[in-house]
Amino acid sequence: MALPKVDAAYLKEIEKARRDLRALIAKENCAPIMLRLAWHDAGTYDAKTKTGGPNGSIRFKNELNHTANKGLKIAVDFCETVKARHPKITYADLYQLAGVVAVEVTGGPSIDFAPGRKDSNVVPEEGRLPDANQGASHLRDIFYRMGLTDKDIVALSGGHTLGRAHKDRSNFEGPWTKDPLKFDNSYFVELLKKGSGSDQQLLKLPTDKALLADPRFSQYVKAYAEDEEKFFEDYAASHKKLSELGFRSPLTDLKDSASSWTSRIVVATIVAAVAILSYKRLVSPEGVAFPILL
Repeated sequence: MALPKVDAAYLKEIEKARRDLRALIAKENCAPIMLRLAWHDAGTYDAKTKTGGPNGSIRFKNELNHTANKGLKIAVDFCETVKARHPKITYADLYQLAGVVAVEVTGGPSIDFAPGRKDSNVVPEEGRLPDANQGASHLRDIFYRMGLTDKDIVALSGGHTLGRAHKDRSNFEGPWTKDPLKFDNSYFVELLKKGSGSDQQLLKLPTDKALLADPRFSQYVKAYAEDEEKFFEDYAASHKKLSELGFRSPLTDLKDSASSWTSRIVVATIVAAVAILSYKRLVSPEGVAFPILL
């Protein structure tokens, strides 16, 4: 499929879709599942083969039927109502924009969104997404395959501050935090608690517990529990990385090109100025600035 033309008209549609997504998410209280949709579309990326990733392929029945994607048809259908109003926008862009908006409207950090993703009709093989029953080594296998780091793994895990697990989708039940519609650092705060009283009702998956058991992961858990701003900063960066796996925005190319030309102009201007100044000094009667000529 062809790349979308990211011009002024496309950017305008993106902003209109952003507003529609805000209204939809507020009306349906569907931020958690919209975030899950964005993650699961992007999380199939393989850095070695350059396949999978945020390309909209999760809209196809074959991929939606993967075990890890149970229930996501709800989010796909929600996005279809926005897609109908903004048909120029690719599914790949729409799903990632939905994830960004889901975080922002629930109180999370603003995440830079770069448009221009190309839709794909190639469905990746099943098994590329994380398995909640596994441990630290599995998490690294999955996320390193994408090209992400330990810090990315922990920061993105903090997205579990939104939503809850459902028995019919994951064989787990319950929320990770006391307010599953608020994006904050409470996932890490709760994770560090030993659990007593009502806290025992909060979910801790094997993959969640692995973040505490592994020293390289736990350092970030503790840091994010103590400093929400630090979590927000790192989460925004990691979310952006995830949403752009295997993708380079045409706008980035334009910015780099403009920056390159600006740098060349600045250098040329400086060289010219130095040449003119040098010439003036050479013909000056004092000549003090050039002792090498004495």
